[in-house]
Amino acid sequence: MHEELSAVLALMPDEQRKTVAGRSFWCGHLHGQEVVAVLSRIGKVAAATTATVLAEHFEVRQIVFTGVAGGLAPQVARGDVVVARAFLQHDLDASPLFPRYEVPLYGTDRFATDPELTDRLVCAARRALPDAGVHEGLVVSGDRFVHTGAESLALQAAVPDALAVEMEGAAIAQVCHDYGISYAAVRTVSDRADDAAHGDFVSFIDQVASRHTAAIVQALLAG
Repeated sequence: MHEELSAVLALMPDEQRKTVAGRSFWCGHLHGQEVVAVLSRIGKVAAATTATVLAEHFEVRQIVFTGVAGGLAPQVARGDVVVARAFLQHDLDASPLFPRYEVPLYGTDRFATDPELTDRLVCAARRALPDAGVHEGLVVSGDRFVHTGAESLALQAAVPDALAVEMEGAAIAQVCHDYGISYAAVRTVSDRADDAAHGDFVSFIDQVASRHTAAIVQALLAG
C-alpha cells in the first residue's frame, strides 16, 4: 500500500525514481545497502509482473515482501505479524488434471521462502516489534479479498495449517522460484478475514501497518 511504501522511502536518503512497466521503482540505499523499493500492486498477476521486472531489469538478488493480511489460524490476532515459510494459491484448482492447489508442471502446491533470509526476517520482526505476536508458517494467496466469516471458515477447513490470507505472496514466490531469487515475506495482520475485515483493513493501514513495515525493514537491514 502507498502508506507502507512512504514509510520505507522516508528511511532512504537518496532514492531516485525509475519508471518501468508503468510502475515507479525507487532506487537508493538503506543502512548502506543498495535497495529498490516498489509497490507490488494488488493481486497475483500485478505482483508477478512487479517481481519479474525486479528480476529482469534491476537484477535483484533478494526480494523482501511486506504488507498486510487477514488472520486465519485462531492464534493469529489483529496486530500480530506472520512471517511466511511457504505460500499456496488457495484459488488455484486444475483438477482433475492435477491435484487441487498444485501448480501445473511444478509438481507442488507450495513454494517455500528462503530459509536463511526468512530466519533473519523473523529476528528483525521480533526486535522491531517486541510487543507483537510473531508467527511463522504457511500463508495462502488468492485474487479475492476474504471478508466474510463463511469464507474464512471454509479456508481454515480447506487448508488447516494456513496462518493468514492475502492476495500477492504466492505469485511472487513462484517468480522467485523461477529466477532463483531469495525470497522472504512478512505480513502484519490487519483483520480476521471475517465480516468486519473491510472496516478493520482501511483503518489499520495508516495507523499500524505502515509503522510496522518501516520498523521491520529497518531492523532487517540494520542487523
